[in-house]
Amino acid sequence: MSAPIAQMWMGGIHATQCVEITDDASRLDDGSFWAVSITFEGKARFARFADVSHGEFPSHQWIPLNSRWSTSQSKSEYIAYVSQIRELIASGGVYQVNACRELSQPCSAQSLQGLFSQLLLRNPAQYAFYLSIEGLEIASASPERFISRSGSKILTSPIKGTIRSDENEFGDKDKAENLMIVDLMRNDLGRICDAGSIDVRELFRHEKHPGITHLVSDVEGRLKDGTTWREILAATMPPGSVSGAPKSAALSIIEGSEGVRGPYCGTLGWIHGDRAELSVAIRTFWNEGDSTIRFGTGAGITWGSDPAAEWEETQLKARHLISIAGGEL
Repeated sequence: MSAPIAQMWMGGIHATQCVEITDDASRLDDGSFWAVSITFEGKARFARFADVSHGEFPSHQWIPLNSRWSTSQSKSEYIAYVSQIRELIASGGVYQVNACRELSQPCSAQSLQGLFSQLLLRNPAQYAFYLSIEGLEIASASPERFISRSGSKILTSPIKGTIRSDENEFGDKDKAENLMIVDLMRNDLGRICDAGSIDVRELFRHEKHPGITHLVSDVEGRLKDGTTWREILAATMPPGSVSGAPKSAALSIIEGSEGVRGPYCGTLGWIHGDRAELSVAIRTFWNEGDSTIRFGTGAGITWGSDPAAEWEETQLKARHLISIAGGEL
């Protein structure tokens, strides 16, 4: 299979003619159009594109996969992980942790362009994103805004809380978890925004997506004059909704129990001067230059979590997307 051309697509913006790839965040302030992929651990790939146009993503064929997906944690292992987090919460060291696992299977015969075409058709998502650069290909159907920026205005919309589409109400656990992450994001934005400018614009909004409904809140602020992209990303990465609270304690638990997440739960999108659209890299398939396709799924864990129910939530979040890619979950 020949490698796909270097390109990025998001929200009707199609970027081609990649002229530079760097991990230097200071380059993002030069006013050029940059595609962004930053892993959960902070490894950055910024790709500068010379040609940016508007249009539909070019359609490609996808041959569904037919093998069973491997999981980085079995059901019993994941339940034990959740139980361990609950014990740590009980001891007072952390309040919430996002616990994730990775699904994978061999896929060397086709590009993810075809899978992304199918995602756009069968799982339309506000922050759908495709990127192909040397050593990395990503097809994402993320429903979650990480950062939208227009001038000095910055907006984040964390998702915490998931129910089936045939359910109507979120429980107290979901609302408490959402509020906890809203406070975390207010704190993160407080490091880079003017004092008094941060506002919770909307709390506990219901967002419907294929097969599920999410609980979402909006937090907005006004950036301090002269704030650089390096400072913005340093203050906010990794996204609070996929790490936990306090963030430093949650990250320590995740590192010790999960290892490296990679692009999953990082951020994806574009930056163009003082404008940007960045998503939280969930509902995301990726390939890092080898013959393996990967997909991540997870759930937010609090003291009120039922370990078996949290496993089922990871299954619920993965089921529809995996049915599009093919193969058994």
